[in-house]
Amino acid sequence: MIAHLDPFHAIAISALAQRMTAQGRSVIRMEFGQPSTGAPAAALAAARDVLDGEDLGYWESPALLERLARYMAETTGVAVAPDQIVLTCGASPALVIALSLRFGPGARVALARPGYVAYRNTLRALFIEPVELPCGPEVGYQITAAALAALDPAPDGVIIASPANPTGTVIVPDEMAAIAKVCAQRGIRIVSDEIYQGITYDAPALSMLAFDPDAIVVNSFSKYFSMPGWRLGWVTVPPDLVDAARARMGNLFLTPPSLSQHAGLAALECGEELDGHVRTYARNRDLLLGALPAMGLARIAPPDGAFYVYADVGHLTDDSMALCIRLLEETGVATAPGIDFDPIDGHRFMRFSFAVSTPLVEEAILRLIPWFQAQGALC
Repeated sequence: MIAHLDPFHAIAISALAQRMTAQGRSVIRMEFGQPSTGAPAAALAAARDVLDGEDLGYWESPALLERLARYMAETTGVAVAPDQIVLTCGASPALVIALSLRFGPGARVALARPGYVAYRNTLRALFIEPVELPCGPEVGYQITAAALAALDPAPDGVIIASPANPTGTVIVPDEMAAIAKVCAQRGIRIVSDEIYQGITYDAPALSMLAFDPDAIVVNSFSKYFSMPGWRLGWVTVPPDLVDAARARMGNLFLTPPSLSQHAGLAALECGEELDGHVRTYARNRDLLLGALPAMGLARIAPPDGAFYVYADVGHLTDDSMALCIRLLEETGVATAPGIDFDPIDGHRFMRFSFAVSTPLVEEAILRLIPWFQAQGALC
């Protein structure tokens, strides 16, 4: 039996954007959720020092594990031992490890729809059944305790994400507590994707570990730390799963890049610089939200965190992929189609990433407003 995985449609958009750039077109890249700011200066300096003086091999940095445990305590208020943390080659392997630790083939795992495309496809690759729960604006596009309580039979697990991709919505503390309570009562195991921790605009997002110490938490240096290409992440597991997690990491992925571990350790001391990036995202968010009414895009998910706007374009199309391609070809602004995040209703949604520089957001708005106004006039 071979697993069937859906394509990641934003990658096709990105390939078209790259071809247009190679042809000399001006392209603004808002299709991927990756910061345009680059790694912190101290992280780059640390990497240069290592390249100049060290022969790199397979390695897991004890200093980085210790510092990550302190970082989690400082930012979430949750105490974990360094040996509960396993370094990974980004969040994607961390997700594979997390899911394979808790669930076997045939298990059923609930997740929000819309949600990150790789949740659904990674579950399928592991022969775990995704149980997608439709989550609309009335629940902030997030899974709720009530929805989990209503599932019959109860799923074996649930993936939550706060802040979430593609919506940027955050689960409030009372709802996090309620989700943990329902899961404990029904034997539902929690995997929490927390890679957007640190990128919020009102109240900070809380870790599920504050409500369920047995949750498995996925995290990464790609978003807040602005290091997507360094492929460095970590997974935090309960003490009884440490050996199994390390066995999976070692056999499937060996170790994360040694150079990235040195850089990541330095990046953990760069809070002031990184918080400056978040202030830039906040400015970009305000600019984009202010421009959406002129585009005729009134129905959006509230981006409380991360760096996305997920917008309903159902009044313009029932084919979000075609709309994104046409938008890119005619304006040079690359976006992501909603079908990546929601195979049922995503044909009428699209996602903008505002992780680019503020001048690029301003330029994108100048291109987007007249284009969307023209589409609306044609409807």
